Amino acid sequence: MIEQTELTNVKLKDYGFLDCMYRDSYFPKFLVDKCKNILVNMCGTIETETPENLEELYKITQSATDKLNDLEDEFFENNSEIETGARECLGANFAYISEAYGFDADVEELIATRNW
Repeated sequence: MIEQTELTNVKLKDYGFLDCMYRDSYFPKFLVDKCKNILVNMCGTIETETPENLEELYKITQSATDKLNDLEDEFFENNSEIETGARECLGANFAYISEAYGFDADVEELIATRNW
């Protein structure tokens, strides 16, 4: 697992990952932390694997999306869910990340494997 401060991309090193979810008490902070860790690790993978095209990027982002899908039951168990607000927040974060790495990606394709 990588720490955010270890990222080499300056735009992401201090980025407020999932601030929109952290500000909403509907989402348990420890679960938002798990979501954030998935995104930070996805950034680490992008930096390590340096995808050369959108197809390679989408494989990385969709793998992260699958990990977010795996948290769905945990959200339900804590009287929460990955719903509209979370979807928008997560989508915006995926879009920002892809842009920070120089990609002009389709947000829906970035998170195409989502259950939420």
